[in-house]
Amino acid sequence: MLLKGSAFLFAVFICLMAFIGLLEYCRMALPGRELPGVVTALYGAGVTYLFHLRSWHYVIVAITLFVLSASTYYLFRFKDIRQVAAECGIMVFGILYVPLLLGYLVMLRSGHLGVQWIFLMMFIVMSGDSAAYYVGSMLGRRKLYPAVSPNKSIEGALGGIAGSLVGSLLFRAIFFPQLGIPLCIAAAVVVGIFGQVGDLFESLLKRSCGVKDSGNIIPGHGGVLDRLDSIIFAAPVIWYFSTLL
Repeated sequence: MLLKGSAFLFAVFICLMAFIGLLEYCRMALPGRELPGVVTALYGAGVTYLFHLRSWHYVIVAITLFVLSASTYYLFRFKDIRQVAAECGIMVFGILYVPLLLGYLVMLRSGHLGVQWIFLMMFIVMSGDSAAYYVGSMLGRRKLYPAVSPNKSIEGALGGIAGSLVGSLLFRAIFFPQLGIPLCIAAAVVVGIFGQVGDLFESLLKRSCGVKDSGNIIPGHGGVLDRLDSIIFAAPVIWYFSTLL
């Protein structure tokens, strides 16, 4: 899809991921509120597609309309007035968390050298994840954030950054020679850190909601959010690297 498909097909694919991911988020955070969750997920997929048009104006208008619509809905359809602020905040945050951040991938793909930038991000994240797992398993002694993810260690996190650095330099040498080495190193470190933050944040959400996995769409691997947690945070960071630096 990324390598052979058009920018439009890639946008449609990311919209589908945004729909499923936001639906998982709504089911975790607001169990039993199926209809508002489905409507929010559909709307979020539309917000993600607007990035294909490469206009911030459309995105801002869409988010504004969602805030107004969600506020009006809860004004007249609340079940427990004490939960209105929390539920409305959950819905609005969901739009910002999944569709808005994944939309950067859509915009990145349609930009200059977009395919290379996306593959670079994936190499950084995946090599970091693998290195963090193996280094943490072998050398991990000090807990990184036990309240959120008891199995992660400081040693594993540092190993993950090192793995991201190695993965990015290998990718640059083979597939992305246009990228300067200093920028490649900076991208590996910053994107690698934010990828780990995204992983931790999704674990925080799941613990807050009292669930083990965001969904079960991928047998043995949880839901879409479980697979994209690092990518969600890495996407806007790599876009700013590609655009501003």
